Amino acid sequence: MSLIATSQLMQFPEELALTSGAVLRDYHLAYETYGTLNANKSNAVLVCHALNASHHVAGMYAGQPKSEGWWDNMIGPGKSVDTERFFVIGINNPGSCFGSTGPMDVNPATGEVYGADFPVLTVEDWVNAQALLLDRLGITRLAAVMGGSLGGMQALSWTLQYPKRVRHAIVVASAPNLSAENIAFNEVARRAIATDPDFHGGNYYRHGVIPQRGLRIARMIGHITYLSDDVMNAKFGRELREAVDGVARSSYHYSTQDVEFQIESYLRHQGDKFSSYFDANTYLLITRALDYFDPARTHGGKLTQALAVTQAKFLLVSFSTDWRFAPARSRELVHALLENRRDVSYAEIDAPHGHDAFLLDDARYMSVVRSYFDGIAKELS
Repeated sequence: MSLIATSQLMQFPEELALTSGAVLRDYHLAYETYGTLNANKSNAVLVCHALNASHHVAGMYAGQPKSEGWWDNMIGPGKSVDTERFFVIGINNPGSCFGSTGPMDVNPATGEVYGADFPVLTVEDWVNAQALLLDRLGITRLAAVMGGSLGGMQALSWTLQYPKRVRHAIVVASAPNLSAENIAFNEVARRAIATDPDFHGGNYYRHGVIPQRGLRIARMIGHITYLSDDVMNAKFGRELREAVDGVARSSYHYSTQDVEFQIESYLRHQGDKFSSYFDANTYLLITRALDYFDPARTHGGKLTQALAVTQAKFLLVSFSTDWRFAPARSRELVHALLENRRDVSYAEIDAPHGHDAFLLDDARYMSVVRSYFDGIAKELS
């Protein structure tokens, strides 16, 4: 049974106080819901999105056959997160370019597009915004909050900021903070964007241009980190790019500018596609929010102390070839939670797909999540 998705907007005239000390005024959040909220509003599941995703988590838009949500393989009728049993909510975070107030919107204080003046946000700010939307829906406690990668960080942050509002947290392919290497990748991507001549200090909207060159490079860097070495070798190896006329090539062009290898062609394609729909300022904001997330920082770097306030039960999932958010990072969380005597389930999936594995179909992965949500459903019955 296909699930028809409908995007909605919720306006917030009140100020949202941000971690930086700035405020976001008169903003709106885009969101979608799937399934039916039960009478006592106890079956709500919040799904938090990662860097280039949105509130469109599952289903398709009417009349748009290729518009599946980014986690449609996970969420829907009869799927691992069954919308016949759970009321699933996807919220687009502020600062995004997919419907919620972001850098492309008008600043009510100036009457001009925010651009570079959009305030810097943190994972904690996003969670606070999500909580306000749930308040409007009358949902005081979540059956579960879940997310992968950056979405997993938000799920974890929910258990710290609102411990009494979360029964279960499902944290997939995530980490308690970014390593120096991950911050470095983000910085190189941001520099690619900020040094693009069309960036104009983040105010490119006024000039009618888009820093597409920088966005292309940023996306190419990102894709390298999302895939495992095994997948890249299996999918592309050292294969040369097919000729335009379809005739296989057997020799090099001996050029520093032409595309020679299939992997080069793939990365350029991904960069071109990404730069056609994603906003550069949003990319800077979201990667910086990733950098800042570090709940142990205010506890002397001691993760066990940081997680002491949690009350939820946890499912953590990692993937063997994910080198950007390696299994060791999930095990850090497991260890700290166990030291706090929390109820923790952990699955480490041997999968070849790298970080992208959290978005893909893997029977073992889907079975782990399905089994966990079966347990949540039993608790609610």
